[in-house]
Order: sequence, then structure tokens, then C-alpha cells
Amino acid sequence: MLDRFRNRALGPADKAVVLAVSVLLIAAVAFVVVRMLPDKCGDGLESAGDECVGVTAGVLEGDPELSGLIQAVADENARVEKDWKDPENGQARIPYVRIALMMPFTSDATSAMSTAQIARSLAGAHVAQLRANAQAGPRYELLLANDGKDLDQWRPVVDRLAPMADDDAPLVGVFGMPNSIPETLAAAKALSDHRIPVIGPILTSTTMQADYFFKTSPSNELLARALGAYLEKNPGDGTGFLVSDRREQDSYSTDLRDVFLKHFGQKYGLKQRQASYLGLIGDDKGVPQRFSDVARSICLTKADTVFFAGRDHDLPHLVNRLANEPSCGHDAPTRILKVGIGMDPESTVKDTTAELRDSRITLVGAASVDTLSWGDGKDLPAGPKGFLNGFKKLGDEPAWGEKPLDDGYAVMYHDAFTVLAQATERAYDDINGDGDPPADEDAVDLPNHDDVYNTIINMNILGTDSGASCVNCVRGAGGTFGFDDSPDTRKWAVCKPVPVIEYPAAPATGTAKKPGRDYRTYEDVFDGSCP
Repeated sequence: MLDRFRNRALGPADKAVVLAVSVLLIAAVAFVVVRMLPDKCGDGLESAGDECVGVTAGVLEGDPELSGLIQAVADENARVEKDWKDPENGQARIPYVRIALMMPFTSDATSAMSTAQIARSLAGAHVAQLRANAQAGPRYELLLANDGKDLDQWRPVVDRLAPMADDDAPLVGVFGMPNSIPETLAAAKALSDHRIPVIGPILTSTTMQADYFFKTSPSNELLARALGAYLEKNPGDGTGFLVSDRREQDSYSTDLRDVFLKHFGQKYGLKQRQASYLGLIGDDKGVPQRFSDVARSICLTKADTVFFAGRDHDLPHLVNRLANEPSCGHDAPTRILKVGIGMDPESTVKDTTAELRDSRITLVGAASVDTLSWGDGKDLPAGPKGFLNGFKKLGDEPAWGEKPLDDGYAVMYHDAFTVLAQATERAYDDINGDGDPPADEDAVDLPNHDDVYNTIINMNILGTDSGASCVNCVRGAGGTFGFDDSPDTRKWAVCKPVPVIEYPAAPATGTAKKPGRDYRTYEDVFDGSCP
């Protein structure tokens, strides 16, 4: 019988069966092999090109220079989890919640953040985590939520974050999202659909608005008002020039251009004196950071006040071209007005500083924070001093680069986490009472994302007979500020200080110059009496 089958030639049907069985066997073997291979990205993460995107409380694969900071966050998260699940020496269990840091953890030449910016932002967030975990109340895991170097992998991140809001250790908020681009707004709206509060530490475009979307930095509109107050005292000769990044997908630059035209267009003649360039970030066609024509136009018009509607990493290239433009005599001073989070270290390096001084150019920046004025930190208020002490304890990380506090990223990421932690702590106390903890540790109720949102919108500045009062507001490293639910403020920080930084600073004259009072966001609501 067997010989009969063995000797018979296979027909078409037999061959089809053999082929099908072979394909199934190959697929089964491949499946087993893949399952046995180590997962490149780890739990909660998935591969997207060369990146691992998603959410983790552990270690994710980022730029190699970030490995020490990422490991430090993972270690703190593990400690927090252990103190709840298996505390040592019979200590009481300490409940915890989760806060997600949503931003890139890899970079390249045209990505949303440089490695140094990522490192400084992560460092600021980690300082806030450590400070919050040293206080009474719930502890905090800092989840790392990588949405890709171009911020375009936000959907899988949101899909993983949303269910965490209902976990036993709930997700209470998200912060990060570094650039004002359509992907950022889409992510914020998606999280708002799940009623998860979102904090933008360094977003300034007025287009960044969603129902649950708060911003701790001032908007371009508010930053322009601070520059307007500066120009009232320092008007110049009225000859202005507008330089703007023409990338269509950068909401920050296009919004800032419109804001500059609105506030200063008529007085400084910006509509008839303007030029554009192509910024570095993004995939727009053409060679980026070409400022030759821009510099010649500025010099030809003899403009003394240049309004720069672009990103900080492009600014040193404009300075270089202006300093080396043959048609510029530099016989009169020029100032370049900008807005930003701080003063980017790339604009204050030795060579750029020399070009600024030799060419009589001054950068004038309305900022979220002025760390250049902090000095040794001894005379700082409690908010910035506490942050600075915590930052110093991290030691030195090469990834931060030089002058790691100057751009303000570490400060503003610290403050964004602090808003969520402070709201969580206040809601926790309200839910459980301010007295002794319950005898049954499992009886502790943790606040959820709705509780945290409802607390943030009441972190407001109160007007009293004796002036404005800060009862529930935030005393952050970047100053005292609050939030409210008013449609006028649109979830931008209220009473946030907006310093105007001049760089290089004028040489000391021997006579002490009393610094002017910083503009405060929406201070007109409180008749200029923000706390």
C-alpha cells in the first residue's frame, strides 16, 4: 500500500496540499522564532522606524546621551512602585499616581528637539518628581511617553495613555509636547476627548487651544505685550524690519509673525519692510537658514529694530550674516526682538557674543524665565531656589550642554509637572481629609484625572481689597502664577512674570540700575497688582 503511494507521481491537488502544508510549517516556525527573540522596545512600546514609541515607567531606548537620566527616572519609578506593593521594614504602604512626559527621546538634525533640549527638559521634570516624592501625600511615577522625534507618532501614545486613567494607580495628567505644530494640537485634543489634563511647558502659539489644554509659558500675544512695554521706554527711531520663518507647518512662527504685525506693524513699518527664510526644523524643500538676502535688506533699510519670528536655533545664523554683511556699516546700534522660553545657549556662545558686541547688535527677548539673572541663587525666592537646589543635586550631565538653565526648558518642565502634582495633592487632601491617614491603607482614595482638572482651573489669583492674593496658585521656579476657567485667558497662565532679557547686557556704569518690574500676564484684570 505504502509503495503504491510512494511510487505514484504527485498530481496538481497533491502538490497544492504539500505547498499549503509547507507554508503553514514555515509560518509556524517563523512565529515561534519571533516570539523567542527579545523585544527590542519593551513593554508598552512599539517600533516605528528607528524609534521605540509608546509609554513606559521603565527604560526606553533614546539617544545614548540620555541613558543616565532615563535610568534615574526608571529607578525612582521602581522605588515608588515598591513603596506601595512591598514596602521595607514594615513601613506603611504609600499610594501613587502617574504623570506622563510626552515628548521625543531621540533627535536628528531637523527634529523637534535637540538631544540637549531633551536632556534639560527631562532633568527639570525629574527634579520636580523627586521634590514631589519627598513630600507627604501620594507619590508620583513619571511615565516616559515617546511620540517620535517629529512628534508624528502621537496616536499610539494617546491610545496607551487613555486607559491608564482608570488604573488603580491612575494617570492624572500629561505634559510635554514641545512644538506648536498641528500634531501637538491633535494630540492635545485627543487627550482632551478623554478628559485628561494636558500641560504645555514651552508652547506659545495662540493656536494651541483645547478643552483640557493648559500652558505654563505665556502666549505669543502676551510675550508681544511685554515687548510692547519695553518699546514704550525704548522706542528706537521707528524703523523696523520683520524676519519670519516661512514654513507652513510651524504654527509658532506663523502665529508670531501675525502677532508682530498686529502689535508693531504700523508703528515700525513692518508690512513694507520684511523678508522670510526657511527654518531648520521640518522637511520643507530648500536649503535652511539662508540669511544673506535678509541681512542685506535689513542693512539697506537701516532698520534699527528687527522683529524675529523664528525659532532660537536659527537666530545665531542671522546674527552671523548681519555681522559679516559688507553693506552693514554697524555705525549705529541694532536690536533683534524675539520671544522664547529663555535665552538659548546657542545665542550666547563665545563666537556669537563677540559678533553681537563687535556689530553693536543686542538681542531683546521676552521670555518665560530669566535664569541669566539668578546669579549664585542665594537671594532667589523659594520657588526658583528650591528648583535650583534640586537641579544641582542631579550633578553634571554632559548631555545638558553648556549653560543648561539658560534656555529655560528645565525650569518650565519642572513647573509643568509641579502644576499636576500640586493639583493632585490638593485633590487628595480634599478627598481623604487633612487628618490622620485611615487605619486601612487600602481605604485611601486617589484623585483621578477629572479631580485634577477641576483643581487646576481653581488655582486662581484672587482679587481682594488689599490687592491680588495667591492662595491656591503655583509658586513655581519660573515665578508665581495661576489658572482659571475664564474664556478670556483660554488656559494660559495668569499673572505669570514675563521678563525681557537684553543680551549682551550693557557694561556696568558703576551706578546701580534699578531693574524694571516684569510684565505679568493678564495683570490688567488685577489692576497691575499681581502677587
